Amino acid sequence: MAATPVRSSSAAASTYLLVPIVLFFALLIVAVLRSESLVTANGLGSAVIVATPLILATYALMATTIAGRGTVDLAIGPLLGFINVTLVQLFGQDIISSPVAFFLYALGVGVAYQLFMGLIIVFVRVQPIIVSLSGYLALSGINLVILERPGGTAPDWMMPWGLGISIISPVTAILILATVAWLLFTRTAFYGHLRLMGSDERAAFTSGVRINLVRLGAHCISGLFAGLAALTYTSLISSGDPTQGTTYTLIAVTALVLGGASLAGGRGGVMGSLLGAVNIYLITYVLATFNFGAVQSFVTDLAYGTILVLSLLLTVVLPHMRGVVRSVSPLLFFVILSLVALGVIIHATYDYSAPAPAVATTAATAADTTAAAATTPATPPPSSPAPGFIFEQTGEAAAIAGGANLAGPLAVAGLLLLSVLIILRTMVAQAKTARSLSPLVYVVVAAFILLGVYVVANPETVSGLGISTTQSAP
Repeated sequence: MAATPVRSSSAAASTYLLVPIVLFFALLIVAVLRSESLVTANGLGSAVIVATPLILATYALMATTIAGRGTVDLAIGPLLGFINVTLVQLFGQDIISSPVAFFLYALGVGVAYQLFMGLIIVFVRVQPIIVSLSGYLALSGINLVILERPGGTAPDWMMPWGLGISIISPVTAILILATVAWLLFTRTAFYGHLRLMGSDERAAFTSGVRINLVRLGAHCISGLFAGLAALTYTSLISSGDPTQGTTYTLIAVTALVLGGASLAGGRGGVMGSLLGAVNIYLITYVLATFNFGAVQSFVTDLAYGTILVLSLLLTVVLPHMRGVVRSVSPLLFFVILSLVALGVIIHATYDYSAPAPAVATTAATAADTTAAAATTPATPPPSSPAPGFIFEQTGEAAAIAGGANLAGPLAVAGLLLLSVLIILRTMVAQAKTARSLSPLVYVVVAAFILLGVYVVANPETVSGLGISTTQSAP
């Protein structure tokens, strides 16, 4: 009997994932149709490098937002900038240089700042919005005092992180580890206390939850993710910049709301925040394919605001449609839309309308060709093109033959993934508790994701399965 409220609460919270999922695939399809380079190895590598600081900043915001009282940390952007400029300055003075020192400093400064803000909120009893706004203004000025203009350099060992030429990179590893850590954190009792406090602080207090300790812990977790975000941001720009970090406040809050989190507290999830941040990146990517001239930045801000308002309206409508959306599994919905997006990507990447190579159709033409070949010195056959990314065009013939040969295996793999997830969803629905089989779902989905990343990073594996990327001679 006790499991029913947990399951219903989890299902109600998961319905808010439907909006960011739909928005993600809509933006992904438009982005691929506008520019096919997004689904190449370099395109995905660049996307990971650019989006990771925003994703981690959104994770940092989520920890304090779930705690309630409208604790939206407006200083998250200047905090990233502060850690960035101080790291660059300390490295320039040869005070810190090793990777371990960089990580310890970034995480330590993030935790120290957030803990200081948390102590003011808890014991001085100042409204969180006032504390965060004060931190925003103070850090913005301090950053300019430390570094008047963009400058300095990152260490040599960090330079390759920001190249964005491969999906597999230290930045990707940081993002994966941070996401897994947050998922593991949601399995703890502390996270349950945090959500309960954000939903109803008085009920949490009467239930025996140590309100002050939980709130301070949320601030410390936020500081850890802020430190990781600052590290990846430093690797992205490979220098110090006291001004660009402030822009992360607006877009991180927007990404948090797009992910379905409630600014009032009590609701938020890592998958929603991840999708919200990726949606912000896709909005910027799609708008960059258009030429708006001098008003390009204003159009981008307009798009952020419009999509944010529409998403909030849909989020308000969802509770009134709970009878319809209650039976919709966000995971299964995600898989179905991913198959649709995969079909669009294949169709957009491979040019099926390209004419096939001309083939001799008459015996006379074949005889003339043979005679001409007999009197012409033999030439070596053209070298085969280098293997490209699984969706990357390496030539006209490769596009035709590769698309036709890849369509079948990819369709079979998609149907297999859909079948496995349907079975897992049925198992979870029949489970006695909501937590009994959820780890199994995460493990299977993570295994498929890692398998896809491996195939992407090793294109020769595809050819080893008998999938040819060149067209055989007639």
